[in-house]
Amino acid sequence: MSYSFTPFPVLTTSRLILRRVRESDWPELLALRGDKNVMHYIPRPLVTTKEEAIEHFNMIDSKIEENLGINWAITRKGEDKLLGVLGHYRLQPENFRSEIGYMLLPEAHGQGIVPEAVTAILKYGFEHMQLHSVEAVIDPENAASEKVLQKLGFIKEAHILENEYFDGRFWDTVIYSMLQRNFKPLYE
Repeated sequence: MSYSFTPFPVLTTSRLILRRVRESDWPELLALRGDKNVMHYIPRPLVTTKEEAIEHFNMIDSKIEENLGINWAITRKGEDKLLGVLGHYRLQPENFRSEIGYMLLPEAHGQGIVPEAVTAILKYGFEHMQLHSVEAVIDPENAASEKVLQKLGFIKEAHILENEYFDGRFWDTVIYSMLQRNFKPLYE
């Protein structure tokens, strides 16, 4: 199985437009990836400069161009400002499986944006990418992310102890998954 993300699929929900991330989104990418609270549960270095934010954009864009992954900018209808990023970023075509990830600026937390946006990319993944299953890998202490996944119908598959080393310590990870046959959209 192979994927093609050309032309780029813009997705819409009742409140959101999921569009392609642009280089001009670098200030929001910097705010997102440079926020210690947002990155608290993500074992990756902070983005601290415009150059690093543009480098992050280039990584996102190259994966789309090479059909190795797809990320969307989360925006509200009628507003073009990037509020977050989400996507199918770790593809396993041979297993008809992907890993999703999502991040949201603090100003947009608590508004139901992530479940609505994740529903849209799940629908795209199952219908257009012909995925059989989708996984999400989270920090076991990230209660907000766990709540989103459970609300959407994901099932906890595993809790892996100290399997990732970052910033001087070992991190646990929890894997949630959803099979295509169990997908029931909560949002349209």
